Amino acid sequence: MKKPVLLLTVTVLIMSAKAQSVDERIGAAMNASDNFGLYDIYYSTPKDSINPFLEVFSRCMIGNRFNRPDLSIEAFDELFKTRSEHLDLNLFLSSSVMYAMDLSRVGRNDEAYSLLSSVLSSAYRAVDSATLVPYANMAAQYKALTKYSPYRISIDGEKGIVPFDTVRAGKMESEQYLMQITDAQINGTPVRITFDTGAGVNVITDSLAKAYGLEFLDADVAATGVESSAGRYALARELTLGNVTVKDVPFYVIDVRSHNEKADRYIDVLNLIVGSELMLQLKDVTLDFRAKEMQIPRNAAAPSHVRPNMCFSTGMNLLAAAEINRQPLLIKLDSGDAGYGRLNKDFFEANREYLTLHCQSDTVNQAGVGGVWSVLCYTLPDATLTLGGNSVKVPSVAVQTEQHHGHYMEENNLGIKSMMLFRKVRFNLVDMVFSTEL
Repeated sequence: MKKPVLLLTVTVLIMSAKAQSVDERIGAAMNASDNFGLYDIYYSTPKDSINPFLEVFSRCMIGNRFNRPDLSIEAFDELFKTRSEHLDLNLFLSSSVMYAMDLSRVGRNDEAYSLLSSVLSSAYRAVDSATLVPYANMAAQYKALTKYSPYRISIDGEKGIVPFDTVRAGKMESEQYLMQITDAQINGTPVRITFDTGAGVNVITDSLAKAYGLEFLDADVAATGVESSAGRYALARELTLGNVTVKDVPFYVIDVRSHNEKADRYIDVLNLIVGSELMLQLKDVTLDFRAKEMQIPRNAAAPSHVRPNMCFSTGMNLLAAAEINRQPLLIKLDSGDAGYGRLNKDFFEANREYLTLHCQSDTVNQAGVGGVWSVLCYTLPDATLTLGGNSVKVPSVAVQTEQHHGHYMEENNLGIKSMMLFRKVRFNLVDMVFSTEL
């Protein structure tokens, strides 16, 4: 389940030959969603040699994509107050969403609501109301949260310990797995929760939301899988995970079915999911596959300002810099993928000759919220994955030959079985650094 996709097109006005090189590179990095390229260019360039608008907007983007709201909130404020003439309608809306998102990340939901309400009032004069429904939904969600204090976290002990198990998903012969938290409660009722690092929001079905006493809020939601599914917004007043207690946890209440009879036989493991939104608030999460527990420091370390190797995608999924057979790529960290993972059409095109001549092909059915998608894939065997400072052999990775319409399955995907090849994986969401141990 993704957050709204943020599309950016930045027009760069060039004033000199020297500025042209830097400004064009920054604009190209932004338009290509090359977050690491933008980071490197910005921090290696004297700031007075960057076009003033691009200098401010770079800070906005870097703060939003690398979880630095302390940087982005100040930059967005400067952008809207001093550089708004450079924002066309699309960039104005996208910037407003990112600004509101970062305000909400630090608990300033009242300001996020006020910002989007003001933006919508202006945009309704230029855009049809149907186009603005996602923005109106976001504003309503922030307004609903102003009555609460989301994600208040307490740990009973020196560090957080959350036991989990890996359970079979799908057909028994498929040898696919998902992570389930085995010691959990919602509002005092014991539950089993699927932990999905690829889910941008927490998800629960309507029947479970009612059974566990969630409070329904005055806001609508829409989640995207293979297709979209609309639903409602709700709040769990208390979520307990091992010895970690989290107060006022928002959930998307949606129908998670694919509406395919065969696929939906195995859907129960997706009825209750927590994802990267919760991880952001926990700040530092280690998955220890040997001990079968999540480990969370009582107090996360202060930012060290090292170069990150993890960022958010345009759909606000966690991406890490990796290599497959020495080919650099970005890969979504997705414990909700029950297999080893898959590589996208770009990887197929770059390796078409080898894959078509040496690898087996098969039609793979991929189920998700709202539907099932079938795509021709090639199976890449014994791929060397380099990630987070270590390398492992992945027995098989599917390489898809086509892209799904829209943005679903646009990214490369690292599944839970590939993560389990490491002894530990750590999500340091303060520094946005992903690391591994063998």
